[in-house]
Amino acid sequence: MNLDEVMQELEALGKERTKKIYMANGAQEPLFGVATGAMKPMAKKIKKDQPLAEQLYATGNYDAMYFAGVIADPQAMTEADFDRWIDAAYFYMISDFIVSVTLAETDIAQAVSDKWIASGDELKMSAGWSCYCWLLGSRPDHEFEESKLNDMLGQVQQTIHESPERTKYSMNNFLYTVGVSYLPLHEQAVEIAKAVGPVEVNKDKPKSKFLQASDNIQKAVEKGRTGFKRKYVRC
Repeated sequence: MNLDEVMQELEALGKERTKKIYMANGAQEPLFGVATGAMKPMAKKIKKDQPLAEQLYATGNYDAMYFAGVIADPQAMTEADFDRWIDAAYFYMISDFIVSVTLAETDIAQAVSDKWIASGDELKMSAGWSCYCWLLGSRPDHEFEESKLNDMLGQVQQTIHESPERTKYSMNNFLYTVGVSYLPLHEQAVEIAKAVGPVEVNKDKPKSKFLQASDNIQKAVEKGRTGFKRKYVRC
């Protein structure tokens, strides 16, 4: 399938209700409102196609950008490619669920994520922390340096309450993911999550809410999910 054919198919799959949900979460025009599950038949037909993925991502259409992540060939992407993708990510559903997910299937994932976390840019930081969550939730524990992750837990403890909004979500998720999926630092993550306590988000809205990693870790423990690893990162 070429770019025009994919865009026509995506438009046909779009639903107004889904479009409204995406826009309520920060998506902007252009978009069609395609449910991710509805993309699977087309993804099976195309499999991996990096040139087509690049064309789709460059459209700026949210559904096309998401589908680009589905059919991308992460091994064909360079650090510069990922930097270009993250620069075009205008809200968290792109940074955290397209760019960081695709990055998580590469050998450069940690190096690029470290750079983004240190950038000071809200969505780059969010993508970096999110990528570590995808990595920890799918790769064997021995692929990670325990002391490095321990330092990152300390960084979360020291900075999460003053971090930008979307970065707070990803840092909180990092705390949870280490506590559940990375057994060597389970106890450390539990202690830091308790020390961090509730993390307030949505302060600019009529009613803010609080993220609580320690409660969610405890729920996962009670369900016997410690050590959980997913088989696939991308859908």
